[in-house]
Amino acid sequence: MSEQPSSKPSQTQLLFAAVVVMALIVVAVFILSSKSEQPVENEKFKQDVVVPAAEPVKPVNTAQSQPEPEPEPEPEPEVVETYEPEPQPEPTPEPVAERIVEAKPAEPQLPSLDESDAEVKQSLGEYLTEQSLGLLMTEDMVRRTVVFVDNLAQGKLAKKHAPVSAPVDKFMALESDIIITDPNSFERYTPYVDMLTQMSNAQIVRVYRKFQPLIFEAYEEIGYEGEDFNYTLNEAITELLDTPIPETSLPLIKDSVTYSYAYPEWEKLSDAQKQFLRMGPANMKRVKTKLEAVKKSLAN
Repeated sequence: MSEQPSSKPSQTQLLFAAVVVMALIVVAVFILSSKSEQPVENEKFKQDVVVPAAEPVKPVNTAQSQPEPEPEPEPEPEVVETYEPEPQPEPTPEPVAERIVEAKPAEPQLPSLDESDAEVKQSLGEYLTEQSLGLLMTEDMVRRTVVFVDNLAQGKLAKKHAPVSAPVDKFMALESDIIITDPNSFERYTPYVDMLTQMSNAQIVRVYRKFQPLIFEAYEEIGYEGEDFNYTLNEAITELLDTPIPETSLPLIKDSVTYSYAYPEWEKLSDAQKQFLRMGPANMKRVKTKLEAVKKSLAN
């Protein structure tokens, strides 16, 4: 900021004036003191000796070629200016809004567990086709899923609590010298596999995270700690991933109205894994690929 012109004398001018005034005062005191201390002259000697009148001695100016200062008016009382630092402006407080890096959006309010079916179906409807939505059981959807997953993690099938409806077509076998599964029976499960693969990994995880509080609540209803469901879900996925995929048709044994696998290594698999085998090799590969990706996404 530039300085404004002022009519007041500067500090240097005031200092010079003060020195001049002090010098005049000292000279005046010296002269007055000299006059008062002059000795009494001898009148007789004064009459006998004629002393030529001395020419007045011009005072010598000791300043460097400066003109003799003019008599200055009687000085006013000296005003000593003191330097005061300019006041610093108060720091402007940072607005509260600027200190907030990112305001977290309020989490959506979930309905109660008893009234959650409509919202669960609506959320899934954002990603699934009408045909896929028609496969879902729309009553107690969260509770059904939790009970089914809990049993699946133990290798069991809770058919009464399945979150999807059963296939319309029945299981079929080709009976000849060797009984094998009819390949057409594998197609019964293709719509369910399509439903799983319609959703991206991020969409599946997003729906799971959204309804996780209700899932934990339902898991607590059957006697567990709510957060332990994450571990149970991981175990259920691992149970299916550990199911071997047959490279050829597996021979069956007919027991009255049911069938069992002829080879002990296949028959000893858990009920959940044997049910997975009924989907057929092609569907099993699609499901396994999806489950591996979902498992990895849930772990992050």
